[in-house]
Amino acid sequence: MGNLKSVALLLLFTFFVLHLPFVESDWFINYHIHVTNDLPLLNSPPNQPNLFLHCKSKKKDLGERPMVKGQDYTWDTKVNFWRTTLFFCRASWVGRKTIRFDAFVADRDEMTCRHYHNSCMWSVREKGIYFSKNNATWGNMYPW
Repeated sequence: MGNLKSVALLLLFTFFVLHLPFVESDWFINYHIHVTNDLPLLNSPPNQPNLFLHCKSKKKDLGERPMVKGQDYTWDTKVNFWRTTLFFCRASWVGRKTIRFDAFVADRDEMTCRHYHNSCMWSVREKGIYFSKNNATWGNMYPW
């Protein structure tokens, strides 16, 4: 029995030594993903959706959401143990274009999104899907 305890303690110690930065910084952080409809209205009435957004991960389907101009689609996630957390979305601009984009990729976004209160900010615009780590400077990450 004592040998089994020693092995368990050694494994636990090894885990914490190898993963200490991960445990301290990422395991318990809640990331907030925001996708905002910033598409122009063009010929759409202002009170009718001009964007349909469907986001999901391998294990969780957030469903499709019709969005009017200015509306925000938001959800939270944590990074899994293996750092493989991935949420992807399909954005369909009514009568125009459809695109798939990765809204949260753990190894790409966990450090970047920390700069702005653990938030990943996305904006669906006329020329594509834009990303910002500070809600001020935007880059077109997924052109239509």
